[in-house]
Amino acid sequence: MDALAFDPVAEHDKTRAALHETAQRLGQLLDNVGDMTVPSSLPDWTVGDVGAHLRAVYLAYCSAFTGEFADWGGVLPPGDGSLTERITAVNAKAVSLFGADERAHLGDFVRDHGETFLRVTGGLAPETPVPTPWYGQQVTLTLATATGLMLSESLLHGLDIARGARLPWTIGADAARLVVGQSLPTMMPLTLDRAKAQGVRISFDLAVRGGPRLVAAVEDGTMTVTREGTSSRRSDCRISMDPVAFLLIAFRRSPLWKEMAQGRILAGGPRPWLALRLRGLIAGP
Repeated sequence: MDALAFDPVAEHDKTRAALHETAQRLGQLLDNVGDMTVPSSLPDWTVGDVGAHLRAVYLAYCSAFTGEFADWGGVLPPGDGSLTERITAVNAKAVSLFGADERAHLGDFVRDHGETFLRVTGGLAPETPVPTPWYGQQVTLTLATATGLMLSESLLHGLDIARGARLPWTIGADAARLVVGQSLPTMMPLTLDRAKAQGVRISFDLAVRGGPRLVAAVEDGTMTVTREGTSSRRSDCRISMDPVAFLLIAFRRSPLWKEMAQGRILAGGPRPWLALRLRGLIAGP
């Protein structure tokens, strides 16, 4: 992927292709799990819990177009609290919806609904709106972002399942680049810890090796993230990142210090020490 040339349609098409391939691999991984009750690599969740969460993810994004699931009143928490509180509550409820019978066929469900999502969204523009009430009552994402998020959920939760079940799973650099480019410009501002960001004014140049390149600017409780070449502001800290390492750090699958010690994350610019602050500014369930 050329870091200097961003074609939103071409990148969306690549993300769709990556989601197709990953959903098929994920289905096979779930087929190969011998015991759904073993602990996953996520605290308090079994491998079956992670699989049930993935079932809910695929069902939710498909239902935005098919209407297969409409009982959001029984899943969403009341009010419109913080994103962390909302996602934590939704995740807990979603996992409890699917018992042993549904968990015995998770691989088929993921494969089928992955194909359904790609079929019903085929030909739609990347900027097509997708309602996502689990992120907030009025939150609507673009189709490009939603597809990137489905890819990230598949890749990362595939890793969580594989680690728990002691099965092989890989996250490729190209797929990680697509997740970064398609989903993080939207999700980083959405998941900003606004309390921690009050009074903060920092900008980060996030250079993913092989592309894409993002500029993240924090301004007194808000964040904007732009793609390469669309911001003229000089950054306080430049972070050069291996794409898979960035994905693992962004979604709390690996500590920043470990990736820095291995040279997969390098900080530079006028204030390189600020690299350590970026992860702390992003909230997460």
